[in-house]
Amino acid sequence: MEKAISIRLDDEAQRALGALTATGRKQSEVVREALIELAHRRYRVGLVAEVERLNADARDRAEKARVARLMEAIRAKG
Repeated sequence: MEKAISIRLDDEAQRALGALTATGRKQSEVVREALIELAHRRYRVGLVAEVERLNADARDRAEKARVARLMEAIRAKG
């Protein structure tokens, strides 16, 4: 479902939009792409934060080590 929106651009955003459309791309195309990229970037930042939180958790690190030893033992038997 497509939805039309309107936005107000400050000078910096206007320059960025101009740079992105200078090659002939449509404004709507570059705005959609920018929104999706920003959402993906924020998702990745959230994943990095989760990994850092888990790496700081001594119990989680111990569990990862236990699972790694188990997997190595299974691989050695197989």
